[in-house]
Amino acid sequence: MKTMNPDPQKVKRVRTRFAPSPTGFLHIGSVRTCLFNFLYAKKMGGDFILRIEDTDRERSKPEFEEDIKKGLRWLGILYDEGPDTDGKFGPYRQMDRLDIYEKYANQLLEQGDAYYCFCTEEDLEAKKQEMVARGHAPIYDGTCSGISLEDAKKRIANGEKAVIRFKTQNKVIGFTDLIWGKVDFDVSLFGDFVIAKDTRSPLYNFAAAVDDYLMQITHIIRGEEHLSNTPRQMMIQSALGFFHPEYAHLPLILGPDKTKLSKRHNAEPVEYYKQKGYLPQALSNFIAFLGWNPGTEREIFSMPDLINEFSFERCRKSGSIFNIAKLDWYNGMYIRQTPLDKLTELLIPYYQENNLLKKISDREFEIIATGKLIDFATLSLIVSLYQERLVKLEDIIDATDLFFTDLPVYEKELLLFKDMTYQQVSASIDKCIELLSNAESFQKDYLQTYFLTAIESMNLTNRGYMLWPLRVALTGKKASAGPFEIAEILGKDLSLKRLNFAKKILE
Repeated sequence: MKTMNPDPQKVKRVRTRFAPSPTGFLHIGSVRTCLFNFLYAKKMGGDFILRIEDTDRERSKPEFEEDIKKGLRWLGILYDEGPDTDGKFGPYRQMDRLDIYEKYANQLLEQGDAYYCFCTEEDLEAKKQEMVARGHAPIYDGTCSGISLEDAKKRIANGEKAVIRFKTQNKVIGFTDLIWGKVDFDVSLFGDFVIAKDTRSPLYNFAAAVDDYLMQITHIIRGEEHLSNTPRQMMIQSALGFFHPEYAHLPLILGPDKTKLSKRHNAEPVEYYKQKGYLPQALSNFIAFLGWNPGTEREIFSMPDLINEFSFERCRKSGSIFNIAKLDWYNGMYIRQTPLDKLTELLIPYYQENNLLKKISDREFEIIATGKLIDFATLSLIVSLYQERLVKLEDIIDATDLFFTDLPVYEKELLLFKDMTYQQVSASIDKCIELLSNAESFQKDYLQTYFLTAIESMNLTNRGYMLWPLRVALTGKKASAGPFEIAEILGKDLSLKRLNFAKKILE
């Protein structure tokens, strides 16, 4: 006789879980599911659990599990219990829970709520084709449901192969989804579905139902593609006397063409965004808005802010479009809010990986191309010129590589401003050389006043006739920070060297 176990929702704190299969790298869709579980658990003062569903023995890899854990730590989504975190509801890997599944599989078999099915794949395909031809839903017809458990065990002992099917009742199962509202399913349309390959090889719906109960999960928050799994799991829960958790199914994340986000939309693993230089705060903030909004115009939210503001009432039912331009906007905003010293520390690895700098100490570096030393303060000054311009951390390389070489490389056409001739550019550079040679200071404010005063006395129709060639000669770039900020960092000798190099390019 089945006994309904106590409902933890009435006696325990809120507990949510993220239960990925370690069959691939952590991706945006999984992060969104994980983030919403985390936000709700923390909002309610509850617990957030990481459970690894690794029963796909061929595709599950330790390196994928490690990538998942590393990605969550980087994003600041910290779980209270998991494979590498103490908790009293473990083990937290399904492959370590096979004895548990065997116990409950046998219970379902003995109760008559499940049975062994000996139909071959060929048999099943033939049945499917026949039912389709007759205009019926292609569901299992219950051929093996009448085989007694005793006979089934004998056949298995004699070497026959069998799976375990759950016996579906002809009824409607309904539940109130926290996002979608009332949802009903006619489960007779499911047929008797497979829940395990054998008593120690559970499939998703069975293992999830068992684990969610034993881990006392009170709220299951996942993508809407799992909606049809919910009644299946609820039937298993009822058969075993388990409570029904509350459910919330998140709308799909869509690509720009409004189809489900996939690899063809260039959806990349989380590690990709980390390497490109997206900040974890920006990625989390962006992902939170894929299916939720605060009901205000505010867009920048720290993790504590998201926890405080999160609610299912603000979750949308329609799909959300993954807009990389919006993510870039978020990232630029967070980069600009990052303290300069911290931002410089984040950027140092990019300089090292691109062979521009070699670390001597925490405060001193060697410029690889020239062998000169540069200190942390100067590096921070360089970063400060471009902090407002960065979209991703990796952008710092193309923006600032001019500071880590002796002479820039560029075509002489870049020196031209509007309708200038090369002779006019050469004359402008000669004047810049004269001014820099006679400059009493190389502090940017002095240089700016000094140059603008000289330009005014020359009656030029556009100061760009002087400043554009100067800036290009110093940087070799079409776009950059201003010439006086750059000259201050380069110093007098190198600035003059680059202007004289520009003269040679023009010859």
